[in-house]
Amino acid sequence: MLHGWLAASLLVVHLNGLDDQRAFRAWFTFLAEVQAYTTPAPEIDDCAALVRYSYREALRRHDSEWASAIGLPLVPSLPDLRANEYPARFRISESEWAEFADAKTLHRLNTFFVTRDVNRAQPGDLLFFRQLSARMPFHVMIFVGRSQVEPGPTPWLVYHTGPSGSSKGEIRRVSVAELMRHPSPQWRPEQGNSNFLGVYRWNILRSQQ
Repeated sequence: MLHGWLAASLLVVHLNGLDDQRAFRAWFTFLAEVQAYTTPAPEIDDCAALVRYSYREALRRHDSEWASAIGLPLVPSLPDLRANEYPARFRISESEWAEFADAKTLHRLNTFFVTRDVNRAQPGDLLFFRQLSARMPFHVMIFVGRSQVEPGPTPWLVYHTGPSGSSKGEIRRVSVAELMRHPSPQWRPEQGNSNFLGVYRWNILRSQQ
């Protein structure tokens, strides 16, 4: 039985109610951020993989068996989503879903535009960039907001640099202020930067009409 989603034909799935939306945002950002403090999950090899991993694991039931299976060093006191029936899959076309989606597909089919002002981002939102000179032009960062690992007022972002040459890349955790001072202007989330596509939000967080 396919609880709450219709296999491949597919209406957009929404999280039911503010409690589930808050729970998803909290788990999604925590799981992304904690990867910067530990050896990342083996599947995380680029920016989209970090997003997919955090999304999928945020939708699971978070018990001790789950934490042990993924090697989580600590489990926060966060509520689970009330109904664990949301598909941990991504839209890859108008009629297909899959477990894999690259950054371009996440941007085009799984999220919606919110703003170009990073100061209006909410925890769990995604920042997309397009660097036309790069081999893989689309890049995505996760807006964490205030840290759940090191509490404080600073808003943070987490992203994977992606592979480069012989390097597998790494996960970085930077403050919004640090990113605004990035030595390469094309990586600054500024409204005047044409490489910055803006702040996007998951379709499952879209208010139902």
